[in-house]
Amino acid sequence: MLALCLTSQQLAASELPDLGEVSQGAFSPRDEARVGGQIMRDIYANPAYYDDPELTDYLNNLGYRLVAASSENRLSPQFFVLRDRTLNAFALPGGFIGVHTGLIEAAQNESELAGVLGHEIAHVTQHHLARMIENQNQGMLPSLAALALAILAARSNPDVASAAIATVQATSLQKQLDFTRDNEREADRIGIQTLRGAGFDPRAMASFFERLQKNSRVYENNAPAYLRTHPLTSERIADMQNRSPNLPAKQVSDSLEFQLLRAKLVATDGRPAEAVQRFTDALREARYNSVAAARYGLVMALMRTRQFDRAESELKKLNQSGVVSPIIGMLGARLKQEAGDINGALARYRAARERFPGYRPLVYADANALLLARKPELALALIIDQIELYPDDYRLYQLQSRAYAMQGKDYLRHYAQAEAYVRQGNLDAAIEQLRLGLKSRDGDFYQMSIAEARLKELVTLNKPAKP
Repeated sequence: MLALCLTSQQLAASELPDLGEVSQGAFSPRDEARVGGQIMRDIYANPAYYDDPELTDYLNNLGYRLVAASSENRLSPQFFVLRDRTLNAFALPGGFIGVHTGLIEAAQNESELAGVLGHEIAHVTQHHLARMIENQNQGMLPSLAALALAILAARSNPDVASAAIATVQATSLQKQLDFTRDNEREADRIGIQTLRGAGFDPRAMASFFERLQKNSRVYENNAPAYLRTHPLTSERIADMQNRSPNLPAKQVSDSLEFQLLRAKLVATDGRPAEAVQRFTDALREARYNSVAAARYGLVMALMRTRQFDRAESELKKLNQSGVVSPIIGMLGARLKQEAGDINGALARYRAARERFPGYRPLVYADANALLLARKPELALALIIDQIELYPDDYRLYQLQSRAYAMQGKDYLRHYAQAEAYVRQGNLDAAIEQLRLGLKSRDGDFYQMSIAEARLKELVTLNKPAKP
């Protein structure tokens, strides 16, 4: 669990950067963005953060589809994934929405997953956290740093929320940060409308929550985390069900991406041999919703057991099935890479990128493979082109830093890494990287001037706000 990975020292308020006090008049959009950025800085650095570009890309595309169908279609949420078997998802200030891998696996269809995301998007669009904080006595609120820690604990892991909050001397925040029944009903209502507008089954939200409630009975005092941060009652489920009959029934097929990535999570979880057996049995007995996803999962599991020849044979069957996806293209290239054939991997990455030029996970993987092949010049050419298109993508700057390091260009390495940290909200680390770059003295006058100006800018931005 994410919060369990935080040590007592990390939880100490004195070690958090002083972001200033919460505004006495209101918890403003600026406050929301600063608290959300503080939380994400910790999440990016945590082992539970699941940096899977394919899954993150899928969730963000799904989220954007939902937002486009909502009343707040100018919102730009950012979805991220935590490698955690528990069933949970949570909204944070600033439009950040976290999803546990366990929740994705538990969703029986894409409409159910979309229902949970739509519900969380509604918490963001309705500013529920901000409204709850505003309703409290502002003079009793802690600094934004302490508030960020409290929200992170309460939203991501309710088991340790009380201990974390007590550490920052904000014990009353746990109750304040639990969504109220009114908040939940509002998020349900808006989420159902969003589901329908985005072309998903509007009944899926009620079916998923009803199944959660039924399954929670076997948990006794250890109910799923989602139910403890989102109070679920029979009245709420009845209200969702009462809304559903007024909406036309809609049969919605799952996207291929949903099926493939759900299979990926199953294939990469638990013991490799058990995963191989699971997908082998499913294919033999025709127990699957998608034969392509089942075969994809088998290839992933076979790679874990290093049965590369058999994996290639199954991949050939998958390609011959006529199913087309950049995720399958990634799989073939990764198979070559895992088997030690880096040149074969590069050929497959290149072919996949030519076929799916707009798929960024392929760019990351291809650039990484070029670096593994000791070809930093080619990697840089690819990365720099992509940075021009996506200047806020921290992964591109991380790859750029690695490429410069391989070339022995210390100034450029530190500068690129600084820009990666900036986009992850970690200004302290970014400032340190810039200082290291200036000390390297291998940049020219123009580059050093740029670094000095950037350093001054970040130092100013990193100053605590005045109460």
